Amino acid sequence: MVNILSSDLDSLFYALSDPTRRQILKMLNEGTHTVGALSDPFQMSLQAISKHIKILEKAKLLNRKKQGRIHECTLNPEALKTAEECIQFYTKFWNDHLDSFAENLESKNKSSKGIK
Repeated sequence: MVNILSSDLDSLFYALSDPTRRQILKMLNEGTHTVGALSDPFQMSLQAISKHIKILEKAKLLNRKKQGRIHECTLNPEALKTAEECIQFYTKFWNDHLDSFAENLESKNKSSKGIK
């Protein structure tokens, strides 16, 4: 089971919580981009986009490679496996509990109507 209390998971979901960062990830899904190219669709400075990139980098969602003055970013889809494992854990948890709740409710319904 995934460690659902890990700080890595906190960083991951924090990084995914921002629409600008999700858009950056969508762009990186299409291929490698420079920091400048990532900032083009947004009306923000390179400094502001760099802060978003640092958060994505800390969450291990992207890799940055520096070649001279050029910073190239690529998507790291492996990082999303942790989020997927966490979501699957809670999906199973809630499905099991809701199934049990439904059975219990159905049983009480039948007993209140005198059905065995």
